[in-house]
Amino acid sequence: MDTILAFVIGGLYAAGIYLILRRSIVKLIIGLALLGQAANLLIFTAAGLTRAQPPIVAEGSEVPINPSADPLPQALILTAIVISFGVLAFTTVLVKRVYQTVGTDDLDDMKATDR
Repeated sequence: MDTILAFVIGGLYAAGIYLILRRSIVKLIIGLALLGQAANLLIFTAAGLTRAQPPIVAEGSEVPINPSADPLPQALILTAIVISFGVLAFTTVLVKRVYQTVGTDDLDDMKATDR
């Protein structure tokens, strides 16, 4: 399972970087979204995939029952999802405003308006 996820993560990173390097701003936004999802999967996979019980400590015990799922990577991924959603929302609004001002989504044509 880890090997399959490694290939999926690599594919998401490759597709995200490829889309970021394109000339269209819309493809840039999609590339950012793919990179965010790849980072989330990487954190999830690096923490170890276990189908286990929730990390609840039994009464009279000091440690959770083994095997138990680690809640820290899940909390990190949840935080990363919220942050990436905020970044994508900001980027989408910024691109909309740039398109209204310049009239194109091609990055090379936007450089011509700097003069």
